[in-house]
Amino acid sequence: MTGPTRSGSAKSPKHPSRTLVLGPESILFLFVEVHLSFFFLLRSRTSCRRRRRNVTHSAMSPAYLVVPALRRAALISRWAPAALFSSGIVAGDKPVLVRDFVRSALYDPSHGYFSKRSGPVGVLDSSIRFHQLEGRSAYMKHLDKLYKKHDIAWFTPVELFKPWYAYAIAASILRTANLSTPLKIYEIGGGSGTCAKCVLDYMMLNAPPKVYNNMKYISVEISSSLAEKQLETVGEVQSHLSKFTVEHRDATDRAGWGLKDPQPCWVLMLEVLDNLPHDLVYSPDQVSPWMEVWIEKVNGSSQVSEVYKPLQDPLVSRCVEIVNMNEQNPSLREKLSFAAKGIFSKVFPKPRRAWLPTGCLKLLDTLHQALPSMSLIASDFSYLPDVSIPGDRAPLVSSKKDGKTLDHRNYLDAQGDADIFFPTDFWLLEQIDHHCSGFSKEQKNRGAFKPVKSRRTIILDSAAFMEEFGLPLKTKTKDGYNPLLDDFRNTKFYLSVPTHNRK
Repeated sequence: MTGPTRSGSAKSPKHPSRTLVLGPESILFLFVEVHLSFFFLLRSRTSCRRRRRNVTHSAMSPAYLVVPALRRAALISRWAPAALFSSGIVAGDKPVLVRDFVRSALYDPSHGYFSKRSGPVGVLDSSIRFHQLEGRSAYMKHLDKLYKKHDIAWFTPVELFKPWYAYAIAASILRTANLSTPLKIYEIGGGSGTCAKCVLDYMMLNAPPKVYNNMKYISVEISSSLAEKQLETVGEVQSHLSKFTVEHRDATDRAGWGLKDPQPCWVLMLEVLDNLPHDLVYSPDQVSPWMEVWIEKVNGSSQVSEVYKPLQDPLVSRCVEIVNMNEQNPSLREKLSFAAKGIFSKVFPKPRRAWLPTGCLKLLDTLHQALPSMSLIASDFSYLPDVSIPGDRAPLVSSKKDGKTLDHRNYLDAQGDADIFFPTDFWLLEQIDHHCSGFSKEQKNRGAFKPVKSRRTIILDSAAFMEEFGLPLKTKTKDGYNPLLDDFRNTKFYLSVPTHNRK
């Protein structure tokens, strides 16, 4: 047998018995052994210094306490933050998951952020006439006047750019829908009802009369005050009311959808994903397993702190699995990287925190079960600036007082008077969508044939979506500045439609 030399030529070794051949696993173990030796040498030289430092450790404790590896195996690990936070959101004495805290702070009927009659969502009296504004400066001044006049937290894009924003969505539906069956549209979290009214307007003006006359538009709204507002908004056009209904319920509750509906339909979610409840997971270093974050009251008081437990909640565990889906069969390079990271974490441990869209997972689970032939259009923020709360995919927690916006540095500050909104990881959203449609399970259990996806998906920047389906000239100012295309670069659209490959 011959083997390649360093020069690349084929040549038999002169002394085969002295030749050492290292396979991938041997290289990995050698790599780890060398670095562990370096670690223990470094540790021995600094042990005395660490002992002196540990004497005053309690006085200079970090924000999160790091527990030795053996204690991390405990069934319940109470690695609580050094600071305590006062909260009236956590009811009862039992710990709650972070998603339950977020849900209560946003949607509780008595004190939730979206349950107030005045509401944080603004409604414009009329459309903005962009062609009469000189440029960006004039637009920003006009916008500032609108916010001062209405004294609300924000205007949604569908409100700022009405009717053109919703018209683009309606055009995308009309272009791709199967018009041989009655058109049915569900909207999750319809806000003030502007999108519903504008979509119905577009269908009345542009679709064949049969399509408009036979269509149904169902709004699923968790807020009773917003549900009432939607009826008022859509009712401005009398003919719309026979096509429009509001169902005041939680869209994630499978029972609310009734029996499975196999007929084609459309589901709209505009800036809904950012306000869905999320969970938080924590790890004391770069390689230790993730743990769930729970919130509990301290000694029965109004103060709350975090509690860390091993993964046990099904939604959290599934979300972690989806995020790490590509790491189940790591390559040699990934193994080496993980080994190096493990060594580095022992020398320089760094706590990790990550936010998981478990609310999105639950919602898509429900939608795929209830409406297996749905087509989905979702739009949201892919990035949020100036986030000070730690963790991957961390939210902004923002409140408004005396006309000024205040960004909070901790999510536990939310007491029903603050919005909690998250950036949307659209790649992760796509993975969750495929997972809930059953494709991910087919991937794991595939046989001789490669499974075919049951969904076709595409992610578009908002500007690309509007240029494809909308009328961007309608939102352009005199000097060419277009706030719809230029100011919403951190937003995207996600489109997901069923294929013909469903079982």
